[in-house]
Amino acid sequence: MRGSATAPTSAPGSRRMRRAAGGIAAAALLLPLLGAAPSPAAAGSATGGLQRAFASAAAEYHVPQSVLLAVSYLQSRWDTHAGAPSVTGGYGPMHLTDARTALTAESHHSEGTEDARGDSARPARHPEAGAPDASALPARLETLPRAARLTGLPAAELRTDPAANVAGGAALLAAAQQELHRPLSPDPADWYGAVARFSGADDTATAAAYANDVYDVLRAGARRTTDDGQTVSLAARPGLAADTGQLKRAGLAPAAEDGTECPASVSCTWVPAPYEEFGDDYGNHDLGDRPASQSIKYIVIHDTEGAWDGVLDLIKDPTYVSWNYTIRSTDGLIAQHVKAKDVAWHAGNWYVNAKSIGIEHEGFLASPDAWYTEAMYRSSARLVGYLAARYGIPLDRQHILGHDNVPGPTASTVPGMHTDPGPYWDWRHYFELLDRPFRRTAGTKGSLVTILPDYARNRPVYTGCATAGTPCAAHGSSEVRLYSDHTENSPLIRDIGLGTAPTTDVNDLSSRVSTGQQYAVADRWGEWTAIWYLGQKAWFRNPAGQPTAVAAGGRVITPRAGLASVPVYGRAYPEKDAYPADVPAQAVSPLPYTIPAGQRYVIGDELPGEYYYAVTFTADSHRVVVGKDRYYQIQYGHRVAYVRAADVEVRSSAG
Repeated sequence: MRGSATAPTSAPGSRRMRRAAGGIAAAALLLPLLGAAPSPAAAGSATGGLQRAFASAAAEYHVPQSVLLAVSYLQSRWDTHAGAPSVTGGYGPMHLTDARTALTAESHHSEGTEDARGDSARPARHPEAGAPDASALPARLETLPRAARLTGLPAAELRTDPAANVAGGAALLAAAQQELHRPLSPDPADWYGAVARFSGADDTATAAAYANDVYDVLRAGARRTTDDGQTVSLAARPGLAADTGQLKRAGLAPAAEDGTECPASVSCTWVPAPYEEFGDDYGNHDLGDRPASQSIKYIVIHDTEGAWDGVLDLIKDPTYVSWNYTIRSTDGLIAQHVKAKDVAWHAGNWYVNAKSIGIEHEGFLASPDAWYTEAMYRSSARLVGYLAARYGIPLDRQHILGHDNVPGPTASTVPGMHTDPGPYWDWRHYFELLDRPFRRTAGTKGSLVTILPDYARNRPVYTGCATAGTPCAAHGSSEVRLYSDHTENSPLIRDIGLGTAPTTDVNDLSSRVSTGQQYAVADRWGEWTAIWYLGQKAWFRNPAGQPTAVAAGGRVITPRAGLASVPVYGRAYPEKDAYPADVPAQAVSPLPYTIPAGQRYVIGDELPGEYYYAVTFTADSHRVVVGKDRYYQIQYGHRVAYVRAADVEVRSSAG
């Protein structure tokens, strides 16, 4: 979203700026519940029963066990999620979808207070974005009822018993193979068409992208410990070549040739955001000429707070905000809405908007068990890798930002900034898929740290997912909590910009650091590490047996000698003298934070002061103003920030 509080007040579009304050997170459409408790059969499977369940189902339905394992890995990474449904109502290790049940359960559970913005204000659901019609759900959201018919097992058992769920997936694969008039072959290469059908995709491109991912898993193999403590493995088949010609007989619509900006390894469709003039306003993005006119420095990761169909309805609304891409959870389908050359209104900070690409992911911040599929993570990582290579964006947490890492542009905007994708987005796994895993880069006593908890084992207590003050379901998390001293009995770190006391609310970012973020070490005490954070010393537990951070090296800034402190900014705007006569100068407004002398903060980038002037429908008056002032982007708190190069010194902090 646009979100800059200092755009010229006389310019058209002031209404669209107020409209942008809510962002896509206003589209709360479907809040999946935590789901039923697992059945006794499921609870008794923690001794390797899941691996046996795959073998048993494969034998019963004559599906190669390796195919069954690979499909399940792409759906859920073999996790059971204790019987809880995914973002799109998928259950169990095979992600069998039963969105009708999830919708029915949600209607009894919700009081209409889902956090539509992704902040602690918790407004009611957006009136434009009603829940999907349960009487007209697409087939991809209703695979579990069909699996129940094929197996004769009760739907409730397929939702809650992992072994039954695996059997249901095997039955669906076998049925798809037979519908394609293919034999129930023991050779995994013969199942490409059935795997493509299993995806539930309507077109060949999406089905092929899904099937190719499954066969990538088959070739690479996999082994991991699941969320209920079981070890499941799939032997690698590096020479496996699938019969991809089967896709021609799968009865799917042909891929559209629509000029989308996506890698060939994903399925991408063009669903354009409108660019049209109405009255004294226009929507819902600005035409640009990136990267020729200005560099693209960031990719911002969002979650939709809504279901696929309703979110796509919103992007078509010229009076709403915009973003560049949306990714579907069930199969990783990507919809592009705004070309990369143009500027979408998605981040709540006009400086970041002008230099970023925004990607929405079908999901919900405050629903820890409404899990994201592996298909979506992989599709997103491929898109981000492609965009990063195309525009020279470094693959690190200083440039691949969550919406929750985008700073408020001015002091007054800080409390209303968004908090998605939140603590349940698995940054560690995401960067592994990007082939940029976070690692130790310095000795054990290095003067910087990279935050790196074990996602599954790291389970801070959060509150407010369903009801304010009530604990959320226990769940893995990418984030680590910060305290004012080296004990969990000490107060949480306070963010003065928020103006409120810190809490454990799932949307309260004041005292949390996230996987991949880097900070300068301020102190150590036993199993505790202190970092410089928001102008203060902040402590987190970092025991050797279960570390939550690893040592790192790099460059840091510190205030220049003789300065007691230096200001911090939420945008890197040029000095006043840089603006031409026909472009109103923008205020260089500090945030309510400082960096006191002696503190150090990790540098993410060095940037010129820059402002993109775009306040009219026609692009001929748009300008990119570049100043002489230089800025450093730093990791200041949970969000990034900027400091003027003239105010600081740069030092090396190798371990």
